[in-house]
Amino acid sequence: MFLTISTTGTAGNPATDLGYLLHKHPDKAQAFSTSYGTAHVFYPEADTERCTAALLLETDTLALLRRGKGKGRGGAPDAALAQYVNDRPYAASSLLAVALSTVFSSALRGVCQARPERAADPLPLRVEVPALPARGGAGLVRRLFEPLGWTVTADPVPLDTAFPEWGDSRYVRLVLESERLTLAEALRHLYVLLPVLDDAKHYWVSADEVDKLLRAGEGWLAGHPEQQLITSRYLSRRWSLTRQARERLELVRLAEADDSEVEDIDNAVAEETETEEKPAPLAERRRAAILTALHACGAARVLDLGCGQGQLVRALLKDTRFTEIVGVDVSVRALTIAARRIGLDRMGERQAARVRLVQGSLAYTDNRLKGYDAAVLSEVIEHVDLPRLPALEYSVFGHARPRTVVVTTPNVEYNVRWDSLPAGHARHGDHRFEWTREEFRAWAAAVAGRHGYDVEFVPVGPDDPEVGPPTQMAVFHRDDTEKEAKAA
Repeated sequence: MFLTISTTGTAGNPATDLGYLLHKHPDKAQAFSTSYGTAHVFYPEADTERCTAALLLETDTLALLRRGKGKGRGGAPDAALAQYVNDRPYAASSLLAVALSTVFSSALRGVCQARPERAADPLPLRVEVPALPARGGAGLVRRLFEPLGWTVTADPVPLDTAFPEWGDSRYVRLVLESERLTLAEALRHLYVLLPVLDDAKHYWVSADEVDKLLRAGEGWLAGHPEQQLITSRYLSRRWSLTRQARERLELVRLAEADDSEVEDIDNAVAEETETEEKPAPLAERRRAAILTALHACGAARVLDLGCGQGQLVRALLKDTRFTEIVGVDVSVRALTIAARRIGLDRMGERQAARVRLVQGSLAYTDNRLKGYDAAVLSEVIEHVDLPRLPALEYSVFGHARPRTVVVTTPNVEYNVRWDSLPAGHARHGDHRFEWTREEFRAWAAAVAGRHGYDVEFVPVGPDDPEVGPPTQMAVFHRDDTEKEAKAA
């Protein structure tokens, strides 16, 4: 397997700085032992104006066979000969990607103490791979690399030049050129996409491959138009790992869209606890009030928006009147705990068909949430910054438009009845606001008016004659009378 990386330079910024960035001296030929052979690094050319580093990987195919125990390409029992006669010594694959990460590990991370400014700046780069397996052809090669800022040349390699009528092989000669990328970015692209194009890995794909993918894909994979194909192929189509990677990438995308940190979004569960909810009579009364409201409106298909750790989802599952239950939360950690809480992996087929847990942000419209009988926002709105509340309002009432929406939120007037709550403090550190009864009613009435709903208010918990109940609940019913009149 063979790959070259070239750059150009000037007297002020000589091309031989590539040696510093790769941590390999241009005047030396070096060899590195790997689990599957020997990797050689040398420089066919190295001067001020142009420098090329070459990586040559000599694979020990017998060692690969022994260590792999028949796994991977050519490992099927009825393809024994393919274990000995194959393209692995010659065509770029996951073997070459692993060699890249081993030999150029510091460069892959963008670390260069000798030339830190060069490591951080884009370089004029040219990468050549003479033989690259491309399951999907030259078109797929371009779809993978061009969105990342590369100019791509992918020339198909004919099966046999003496017999052009046989057509092209699945291999291409790849040339990538860019002046917009750092060396670390280029190496990370290659590390991920070489095995993706080959669509095979020479080793067993375990859970830590998700972390490897996300580290190498930082800054580019979350927004890549072929993200689904990349994650699936890189993780050898292991469904559970692919789903985990996509959930984490979606969290990264949402954080970037909100110009915030992932930790600020994935905060539905405290770091120090993933335990059962402490006994809280008010929480039980709240769930009971929600179930009563859902029964009253005859809802069968229910959304739990901002489902957190799944307490309400579990309560809904116990009632067979609810035939479809969807829990939605932006926090991957919360959804993981919710799945464990409801025993999703232990459910029978019929019960599992009633429930889904999906990641999503209520600040964005989502077609997956359309067409449901009811949606519940239980202790959710107070966790949203007030300037973002209109976006949540539109995504639920304007876009998803369930027939019934149940909203609960704390009544700040009742806080004086909590002996353990200091004056002026909110009930939870993440609450962006807590409303009085008048403020909540005004907001709910305005939302109902804007989106064609009627609204009624229900106290939850002891209704104090002076300060009202601890939790206030609004039940919105969509007003379809105008639509029915037009249909008539």
